[in-house]
This record gives sequence, C-alpha cells and structure tokens, in this order.
Amino acid sequence: MKKIAYGLMTATTLLMGAMDANAFSQETHRRIAMDAVNYMKANPSTTNYAKLLAGATAAGYSINQFATALGQGAYDVDDFADTYFCGASTGSCVLAPVWGAGSGIVKYTSYWHFQNQTQGADVHGNDFGGYNYAKLTVWGDIDNMAASWLYGDYLDDGKGNMKGWFGDSTKYNAYDLTEAHYRLGGYSTRSMYADFEAMPFQPIDNLGQYWFQQFLSAPTVQTLGFVLHTTDLLQPHHVWTTSALNHAGWEGWVTDHYDSLALNDQSKVTAALNDLTPLTATATDIRPLLTQGGTIAYTQGGIVLSSTDDADRTRVANVVIPHAIAMAVRVLNRAAERF
Repeated sequence: MKKIAYGLMTATTLLMGAMDANAFSQETHRRIAMDAVNYMKANPSTTNYAKLLAGATAAGYSINQFATALGQGAYDVDDFADTYFCGASTGSCVLAPVWGAGSGIVKYTSYWHFQNQTQGADVHGNDFGGYNYAKLTVWGDIDNMAASWLYGDYLDDGKGNMKGWFGDSTKYNAYDLTEAHYRLGGYSTRSMYADFEAMPFQPIDNLGQYWFQQFLSAPTVQTLGFVLHTTDLLQPHHVWTTSALNHAGWEGWVTDHYDSLALNDQSKVTAALNDLTPLTATATDIRPLLTQGGTIAYTQGGIVLSSTDDADRTRVANVVIPHAIAMAVRVLNRAAERF
C-alpha cells in the first residue's frame, strides 16, 4: 500500500484545484462524438452512414441534430448522479466532496472511468480492472490526497448494509444499482467497497458495454451517446490510471488545441481506422474494440504523464484524438444496424 498523506488543508487545496479533471473534458467528449458523425457523413461509401441517417430521420432528427444530441449524451456521463461515498464515522453519504458541492467539480462517478492496463485481471474477473488506489502502479498527489480525504469511506449500498460508526445513511444505493450495472456477470461483494483506498472499481469498458446493451434493447440517441463516453480510453491517464501526473493540464491543453492542431482532420481519422478492428453487424459485445483503443493510448501516450512539452503533447494528441473519433465511428457503424 502506498503512503497516504494526511494534511487536511493540503488535501483540500489540491483536490479543489484538480478534481475538475474529467479525463477528456466534457466539451472534448462532445466534439469527438459529433466529429465521428461528421466523418461518416463525409465518407458514406466507407461507413454505415446511410443507415445512421435513416435511423436519425426515423427518430425525428436531422443528421446535425442527431450529432448534437449524441455529443450531449457523451458529455453528460461525467454528470451522472449515481455514485455516493459515505463517511466512515458519520455514515453521511455525498455525491462529491462537500466543499465542491455546486461548483461544477467532478463527482465520484468519475472513478468508473478508468481501465488499468498496467495491471492484469481484477477481482471481478475483468481482463483489466478499473481504478483501485491499492493497485495503482503510477500515481501522484491527487490520488494520495483523495485516498486521504476518503480514507475508510464506503460506497453507498443502501440502508441496513455497510454503515459508519455513528450513522447509517443512504442517498443512492450505488452498489445494487451503478456497480451492479457495470458488473456484467462478474463477481462482487459489498465488502470490496468498504474502504475507498482499496475499492476495485469496475472499468470503463464495462460502463460502455452496459449502455450499449441498453441501446440494443431500446435504441435512443442518448444511450448511444453514453456509450461514446468510452473515448476516455484514449486518454492516457485513464489507462495508465491516475488522477494526477498532469491529468488536468493535459485535458485542458487538448481542448484548447483541438481546432488549431486539426485533431479531427479526416485523413487522420481514416488512418486511425486501420488500427481498429471493425465490429460485425451483429456484434453484441463492444469491449474488445474499446480495449483495443485503450491499448493504443497506453502504448503511445504515456509521455504526457511526465511531460508538459508542447511537442510531446502534440504528438500524442495527433494519435489519441483521431483514434478516439475512429473508435466512435466503429461503434456507430455497428449501432446503425440496430436503428
């Protein structure tokens, strides 16, 4: 177990300054989803655009309205109110740090948005696990301070189950709802989520797979947009797995340079598609594709954890953003078969 720093004022200062990191920013998520639709529109002969357009039209959208709604769904996942942690002593359950309430700070739901490619299988049976402070192989001040702030806190699992020393509150049964949705038949117990510093969160590809299943069951542009939040897998921090190490600075830099570096240039997306295996027209499990995208970020993007040099960031951005758009295109090509 890594050493946890316990300076309360330091923890508060660091977390307030850094927990607004959402992997790719919400606006970048929106742009990636919209640019995937735009790519398909510009390349109808090599994509499933005709079926995508037919599905959008049948649902009452123009293709531009569809792209906007899709982007909003990808944006919205960071705002899910589905994960509460409860105080080890008080049992009081909160959605985000109390000092960040109402400030637009990232909610605790963001801990489901990682896939740790530095480790192998996890306790749930996933090929790669999600965020787990006890299993991190790279980490920094934000990881340590979060573990200090949340030391001993537990995942809200409903009334009458885990509890604090002096209370048994609940706001949202995240164990039987959020975790259960992302478990996908794997193995979990309440005790796994008894202490934040050792919680084995489900990986983000399971989040994407859950929402893809919902889409296949009852297609909506919103649930499909939720699936596309998995472009977090192309953010190197989310597959190396750390909330620190230039995480927030990198995401802001990508948003600021998205247009000036033409990261959505269609020739870059075309080249990136060659690195991602197409989904079959009847595929029901998209996780192999999602993990493939994550592996690209893991093997080619690690430098941005240690370097803030513009040249390093430019090189990585020109890999991960076109591949994120390409991964979204692969998902949309399959999804178009369901409309």
